[in-house]
Amino acid sequence: MGIVEATFRDRIDVAASRNVWVLTAAQSLGGANSPSVISLGGLVGQHLASDPAAATLPVSMLNLGLALGTLPAAAVMRRFGRRTGYILGATLGTIAGIVATIGIVRSSFVIFCLGTLMAGFYSAYVQSYRFAATDGLTGAGRDRAISRVMVGGLIAAIIGPQLVIWTRNALPGHAFAGSFLSQAMLALLAVPILLALRRPAAPAAVHATAAANRPLAQMLASPRYLLAVATGVVSYGLMTFVMTAAPMAMAGHGHSVDSASLGIHWHVLAMFGPSFFTGRLMARFGKERMAATGLLLIGGSALIALSGLDIAHFWGSLILLGLGWNFGFIGATAMVAECHSPSERGKAQGANDFMVFGTVACASFFAGSLLHSSGWSTINWLVLPAVAFILVPLVWRAASLPGNR
Repeated sequence: MGIVEATFRDRIDVAASRNVWVLTAAQSLGGANSPSVISLGGLVGQHLASDPAAATLPVSMLNLGLALGTLPAAAVMRRFGRRTGYILGATLGTIAGIVATIGIVRSSFVIFCLGTLMAGFYSAYVQSYRFAATDGLTGAGRDRAISRVMVGGLIAAIIGPQLVIWTRNALPGHAFAGSFLSQAMLALLAVPILLALRRPAAPAAVHATAAANRPLAQMLASPRYLLAVATGVVSYGLMTFVMTAAPMAMAGHGHSVDSASLGIHWHVLAMFGPSFFTGRLMARFGKERMAATGLLLIGGSALIALSGLDIAHFWGSLILLGLGWNFGFIGATAMVAECHSPSERGKAQGANDFMVFGTVACASFFAGSLLHSSGWSTINWLVLPAVAFILVPLVWRAASLPGNR
């Protein structure tokens, strides 16, 4: 029996470890999708939209597609498996880049927005890579897998802006059309990588609960699951809320566009850079403690922003915001991953991402208008009660775990 169990465990470890590297590589390509649209959508919108107020609509359509695509993506993967679902997602990403390119070439704002909406659907699949990395793993191995896949986001954050620079004039007379065409090529390159994905067998410790398949309403009534989801919602929602408003606030307070762009660059590096060690920190201190630390950092970023309007205040706030997002969102993802059985993962993960990215979509829609009507200080004052609302039960949960874990 011992030999059989050891062979079973080794087979799990090989397949699961392979999948983590496959998904990290796919994240490095697919993760560049959103930064490309976010950095260019408004610029292209200014050129194509008849109403200047609609210039940022392409970026909003990306976020809308991401929110609307989470539940269908989860249903596809539940029915046909992760690999088939991810290949479908990469195919959508390829088509999205082509459609957006056609929109630019034909000077059609509607077609371009359709392309960015489809890019959001692709992002719905990409965002679930972090959950797929946990399949077949338990405990600290699962936490490290989530963190490792998020390292791919750091690579994507570098690839995306560079791609824009290298290819923006690739199609003469159609600025940025080449950038979206190359975004389609990145999605296409992800297909052969995703074909290497394998389905690991469930660990022996999980088989006892594998048959559990609660209705979603019952899962949402679980305080443990609800706290995990709420932590992700607040971490990602607040980050988007502040990050969307920050460049406009910097420009409005006399700082240059280059300074604003550099601030966002450091913010993105702070978002993904800690992923090299976040998994180890969760293994040592516990995912709840790491998520609570992330929320504290997000609250600290708001206090820095409220303390002044110099470029150092903006940059310091954005860097701390990125660090807080990393600890908060990765911690929340690990919390969600341990709240469900294998048969419940499609519902649990799909519902989580729908709520998280639905909030992100709303935050991106309303941040600009709230900044215009109420100012940068109001944006940051609103961060503090939202952090406190989740921080209190999260700290209580962390303190109540065995060994204070």
